[in-house]
Amino acid sequence: MTGIEARRRNVAGFAIFTSVMLMVFIGLGVWQLQRRVEKHALIAALTERLAAAPAPLPTPSEWTALTPAKDEFRRVSFAATYEPLADAMVYSSGSSVREDISGPGTWAFLPARLENGATVVINTGFVPNTMQDRAVEDRAVTRLITHQPVMLTGYLRFPEAGGMLTPSENPAKRLWFTRDHLAMARALNWQDVAPFYIDLEQPVPANGIPKPGPLEVHLKDDHMQYAITWFTLAAAVVIAFGVWARGQARR
Repeated sequence: MTGIEARRRNVAGFAIFTSVMLMVFIGLGVWQLQRRVEKHALIAALTERLAAAPAPLPTPSEWTALTPAKDEFRRVSFAATYEPLADAMVYSSGSSVREDISGPGTWAFLPARLENGATVVINTGFVPNTMQDRAVEDRAVTRLITHQPVMLTGYLRFPEAGGMLTPSENPAKRLWFTRDHLAMARALNWQDVAPFYIDLEQPVPANGIPKPGPLEVHLKDDHMQYAITWFTLAAAVVIAFGVWARGQARR
């Protein structure tokens, strides 16, 4: 094989490699633009749900048809009586949907009985700086239990799944690190709980603890930056190939 033939084969091989990388980078850039459109649609949908007037809580016969995609963050209002049962706390260092929450603390989860006998788990709000202190949250939650129906307004939420690095729950302290109210119900013997829980908006306790409140949408939207990065890499690959090919031709 002559030197010219070898260079031609090198150019052909590099051209194939460049074409493959170009398609990959352009594909990733287009995918990020599609994700951006989907993210904007999701933000618009969630913003609309959060701003809507409270609707009645779905009946138990409707619960199996509820899904996070179409029902997460639906605003609802209903009457329920807090159960004098063991509560659960979920450790948190802040909130992505509550601008008024910062620093360490726990979310106080407590079951509430509906008039029809079913149970809905309520995230009654944030207890700041508990440092996983069970006594602090017990005192805060005990004040909520009046044995009388209370009108509650909040948002439908669905259980979270922990990641690989999420610490395991501590049943002895009734402490969790994900908002999985179904796992809490199994561990604490809460009966007949709904497949969703409620992030409480109001009423706010007289002393403000636990601290419920309205939610806001704060989803990261970095897809345009990512798309520009992938398209820039695609252009860089083409430029690099052009420079290299010109050098081969001069040789």
